[in-house]
Amino acid sequence: PNLTATARGKALRRIAQLTEKHAQYLGEVEVRDNGKLISEMAAQTRYMAEWYYYYGGLADKIHGAVVPVDRADHFTYILREPVGVCGFIMPWNSPLMLTAWKLAPALAAGCTVVLKPSEYTSASLLEFMRLVIAEADIPPGVVNVVTGYGAVTGEPLVTHPKVAKIAFTGGTATGARVNELAARSFKKVSLELGGKSPNIVFDDCIMDDAVSGAISGIFAATGQTCIAGSRLLVQETIHDKFVEKLIAMARQARLGDPSKPETQVGPVTTPPQYQKILGYIDIAKNEGAKCVLGGAPATKEEGGGKYFVKPTIFTNVDNKMRIAQEEVFGPVLSVIKFKDEEDAVRIANDIAYGLGAGVWTQSVKRAHSMARRIKAGTVWVNTYRAVSFLMPFGGYKASGLGRENGAEAIEGYLQSKSVWINNGPGGGNPFIMKTSS
Repeated sequence: PNLTATARGKALRRIAQLTEKHAQYLGEVEVRDNGKLISEMAAQTRYMAEWYYYYGGLADKIHGAVVPVDRADHFTYILREPVGVCGFIMPWNSPLMLTAWKLAPALAAGCTVVLKPSEYTSASLLEFMRLVIAEADIPPGVVNVVTGYGAVTGEPLVTHPKVAKIAFTGGTATGARVNELAARSFKKVSLELGGKSPNIVFDDCIMDDAVSGAISGIFAATGQTCIAGSRLLVQETIHDKFVEKLIAMARQARLGDPSKPETQVGPVTTPPQYQKILGYIDIAKNEGAKCVLGGAPATKEEGGGKYFVKPTIFTNVDNKMRIAQEEVFGPVLSVIKFKDEEDAVRIANDIAYGLGAGVWTQSVKRAHSMARRIKAGTVWVNTYRAVSFLMPFGGYKASGLGRENGAEAIEGYLQSKSVWINNGPGGGNPFIMKTSS
């Protein structure tokens, strides 16, 4: 908070430059740490520098306001001040990128930060601290990292009396616990939680594009992403043909070592998550869904090995099934038929989550209609899994609270203070509230 806005902007730009300088190495560390593809991390680590550049540019544009209330004897203005110490609890799937989403606006606002990475994937953030934060001339104590298990490190961070704001990315159940603990001391909270996003394919789509978008939505990042398009809604008039093309393309996905550029599907990050995914595959089969692809671990002969799950597709899925309602967080796709636009909207919104949604259509009218009617924080039309530092990101319903990215994100790290200065005489009735009229 003692840094001027200009100094904060310069510091963020130094972070951006050092992130670019060390992008390749940081990406390689994260690949070894959580099994993300080197091809994706090469893009992510370069792109995440843009968050620091963007918020560095906004740091000196956080303004209060003079508000001329209707009293000539009073001067009134509004200050916008940093909330103070922020605690960030990070997930294991994209620690570096998702840290940028939180850290950049917090520093721009003038906050200090304590980061808690997942106990499974701490290495990339620790290296980021060593190579970037330590070299960017950030004053000591402004950005800090504490490691450990959630119950040992995370809960004390959430409940600490000097922490004013908590930002959490992770599962909905844990997010609810974080929100409950933070509420006891009235902290500000932002939560980016789970999803069960509908990827909706109409019969007027460009089919090859939609098939590719469906693959991207669920099998990229091995499905370990909150925005996974894990419910594929396909209009019944094209269902069979679409599923045939989908299976053919998914079958070609190359499983293997995530450090090799040609690999398209890597391993599951943690042993508990691996078991959870296999458990949901069994649940789907027992519910009566039809497994038309995958549905089992991938062997070494198939390019897999320990903690690999084959890309899995289920058809004959009813939206009430657990496989359609609960977040799997893995390469498991549920295909659901729908009749028309009304049916698609009903199915899409019949879920506890509301993080993202995809729509595939050539109708401009339908695209805008669906974007308005779907209860989700992001709607992609004829694309999927696109993000930008310019566009707010967050969820409806059980998918979270607040928004990250865009100018809007800074508001979560600021609080307003109203100042009234009496320039006139005192007096008046002390038992009557002073108003602007």
